[in-house]
Amino acid sequence: MRRSFHTHRAYAPGMVRMTVLASGSKGNSTIVASATTRILVDAGLSCRELMKRMKAAGEEPSALDAILITHEHQDHVQGMAVTARKLGIPVYLTEPTHRAWVRWMTPQKRITYAQWLEQRRAQADSAQRSTVSVQEQQSTGHPFDSPACADSLRAGSAQSSADSDQRSVISDQDATRAARCSADVTGEPDEEEKAAAEEVLSEPEKDPTSLPAVEYFRSGSGFRIGDIAVTPFTTPHDAVDPVGFVFEADGVRIAIATDLGYMPSNVHAHLRRADVLMLESNHDVDMLRDGPYPWSVKQRVMSRVGHLSNDAAAEFLARSYDGGAAYVVLAHLSENNNLPELARISAERALRDRMSLLANHLLLAEQDRPMAAIVL
Repeated sequence: MRRSFHTHRAYAPGMVRMTVLASGSKGNSTIVASATTRILVDAGLSCRELMKRMKAAGEEPSALDAILITHEHQDHVQGMAVTARKLGIPVYLTEPTHRAWVRWMTPQKRITYAQWLEQRRAQADSAQRSTVSVQEQQSTGHPFDSPACADSLRAGSAQSSADSDQRSVISDQDATRAARCSADVTGEPDEEEKAAAEEVLSEPEKDPTSLPAVEYFRSGSGFRIGDIAVTPFTTPHDAVDPVGFVFEADGVRIAIATDLGYMPSNVHAHLRRADVLMLESNHDVDMLRDGPYPWSVKQRVMSRVGHLSNDAAAEFLARSYDGGAAYVVLAHLSENNNLPELARISAERALRDRMSLLANHLLLAEQDRPMAAIVL
């Protein structure tokens, strides 16, 4: 089969293509398309930005048939609901992932970051007033002012504060936001966060968890969206039910494996015989250890349910990769803990004995702009 790398907007019938719209800790999204079916894999940017990226890449948003989700972390679902509602298309995800996303969305329904901060201040003021009120009631012998009642009021105030803190943790799924929140919880949201919040607030009559249609799948059980066969497989990551995907159409096989702490045997098996392999190369271990994240976040990233390092990705490519892909795409590079040059060098060293024989093309997905479409 002849393989080529195109940037133009016209695609011949029968061709299969993959277009990475964004990849990194600020948002992830990829289009996998055949001649008749187009799937958006993850929607980790705001709807507005996704539309902008698709048009820049020559993809028509209205032609999308479905959104497919790997897991519930914000850098993979940020624009999912608004995009699905705007285009009227179904969302495919596992049932545990859907439940986790609904729980994550419900506490911050129709609330901006600034409103959340104001809510926390109000709760703190209320807790202080409750304590003062208890003290005043104790001094006047109020009938409900037993020591047990006072303790109960204090416990309720503490629980309210704890609930608010828990919501902030749930809202900060990715490492970048976790690091920022631990350093300065009053930091201002960035432009992408503001845009996403405004999109939800612009639909006040909508439940932010409403979707046009939800289709559940299970890891290990294949299904079809149009003429594209989809096989989800379990990945080791700190989400409730994370998966990677293999897509097959017109004899072409595309494998996507990002957000995984290590490479277990089941992942090895699913990545074989891929024509396009999209693989995580998240961080340089030394940069991560010396970087700005709190130690708890560093441990999470380096754990077996965190993210794949350059070294781990290279080890897979050198020892377990079958060498058959026309294109290897390094993805989900960390802005703070990696450099594109480091990821590329590690992978090139691992592939050097195979690239000349099998003509592997090594590409790097970017955070800030879409990658030119890979057409097979």
